[in-house]
Amino acid sequence: MENKSANSPEGMIDNMMDKAKQVLKEKGAQLFLLETGTVWHVGKGVARVRGLPGVKSDELVLFPGGKYGIAFNLEPDDISVVMLDPSDGISAGMEVKRTGRVVDVPVGEELLGRVVNPLGEPLDQGKKIETKTRYPIERESPAIMDRAPVSSPLQTGILAIDALIPIGKGQRELILGDRQVGKSAIILDTIINQKGKNVICVYCSISQQSSGTAKFIEDLRKYGAMDYTVVVASSGDETPGLNFIAPYAACSMAEYFMEKGKDVLIIYDDLSRHARAYRELSLLLRRPPAREAYPGDIFYIHSRLLERATHMIAEKGGGSITALPIIETEAQNIAAYIPTNLVSITDGQIYLSPKLFQEGIMPPVDVGKSVSRVGGQAQLPAYRAIAGDLKLSYSQFEELEVFERFSTRLDEPTQKTLNRGHKIREILKQPQYKPSSVIAQIVLLLCVTEGLLDNSAPGSLSAVKEAVEKYAETSLAGITAGIMAGGVLSPEDRKKILGEAVKLIPLEKKDGKNGVA
Repeated sequence: MENKSANSPEGMIDNMMDKAKQVLKEKGAQLFLLETGTVWHVGKGVARVRGLPGVKSDELVLFPGGKYGIAFNLEPDDISVVMLDPSDGISAGMEVKRTGRVVDVPVGEELLGRVVNPLGEPLDQGKKIETKTRYPIERESPAIMDRAPVSSPLQTGILAIDALIPIGKGQRELILGDRQVGKSAIILDTIINQKGKNVICVYCSISQQSSGTAKFIEDLRKYGAMDYTVVVASSGDETPGLNFIAPYAACSMAEYFMEKGKDVLIIYDDLSRHARAYRELSLLLRRPPAREAYPGDIFYIHSRLLERATHMIAEKGGGSITALPIIETEAQNIAAYIPTNLVSITDGQIYLSPKLFQEGIMPPVDVGKSVSRVGGQAQLPAYRAIAGDLKLSYSQFEELEVFERFSTRLDEPTQKTLNRGHKIREILKQPQYKPSSVIAQIVLLLCVTEGLLDNSAPGSLSAVKEAVEKYAETSLAGITAGIMAGGVLSPEDRKKILGEAVKLIPLEKKDGKNGVA
């Protein structure tokens, strides 16, 4: 091979390259390829960019001023970007850079007790959150072979739900109802009831009013629930892109704890607003509209989210994510597009009736329209042994109740059914912020199913309920451990409980006399 002279052009180039390599090696610098594009159109929450030939779907892109967006539509001539930050200050002609990564969020124990936005940035004026791990917001749902059956209960502390519509760890139970009927109240009580039960809670507020979210967080702090809760909040003032990614970010934060073998409760409040945010984005991006102007993949965005909630097998840590998505219906129309989509995805639904709410029956759970497809398999055996037929008898009462208004001549069995139904309804009433313990619920159910309350004095059930709950929690602590371990009440325990409870129930006055049952 011919030797190159040091003074020849080839030799000079080689010499310069050697010196450049030596300088790079000493400085520790690295060469990398940077793709840039140019903004040519900016709209509300979206931007269109030319260039970036190698950008991938859902890749994070960087705008001037440290603002981020997600590459949503990849078209031959340009890409459509969904803004995660306000588009104020972004104008045509500005430079856009690829980041080479997707949207990810910090995950870890450091998030407990904090209020963050969907990007994991603190909103509670606390210190900056620094975690060792970050998860992408879009993750594959667990494989079928990695999932275990839903078998252990998640106690909400609400008698109407725990007794009649049980929820299991790893289940997806939809909560739906009209505006202002108590959906968030049920969620709040459920989170408060997880205190001391080794359950991590993640509350995701999507496009809600900031004042409402602030009150919810204040209630959590007041009852000591923030210690085991992460709040992911995105208000209605944020960009639709940020509202869209909120539930996926919250789910990734929950998956960290599930993979550590812990039980997690995640609440999406609410997915009807999430669907509207996605519809807004899709229309701005000129995607083809379908029914009610929603895009064709509206079902998929919710199914891929809720499929991430499950109960893992022991080999995968045995953790679980229980999802409680909320949907707001309009004029009690549970057959609307988004509600029916969610009903078909989830494992049951709890319907809150405006009619019951107006009658002062709180929580206004419509037992006839509510169902848990997991059923008694996720319920403690003690509940099944006592309240197995309670839902059926209560449904029969609701059907007969309409005849009570039009007829005064009813046969004795019908009157007995109606009387028992009224007592059940009173027992199922429950004030907010007062979740009921397992043993208290079981004793109350035992009293009503055994007929101890059938002849109780009118208007006394509220006081009776308090007295029975106090007796259960103070005198029956020894039985609780056995019930939580899967045991049922023995005949001796039943006899003892009924014997003590009957002393707390005043009888209805007859012939001018009053007494105790």
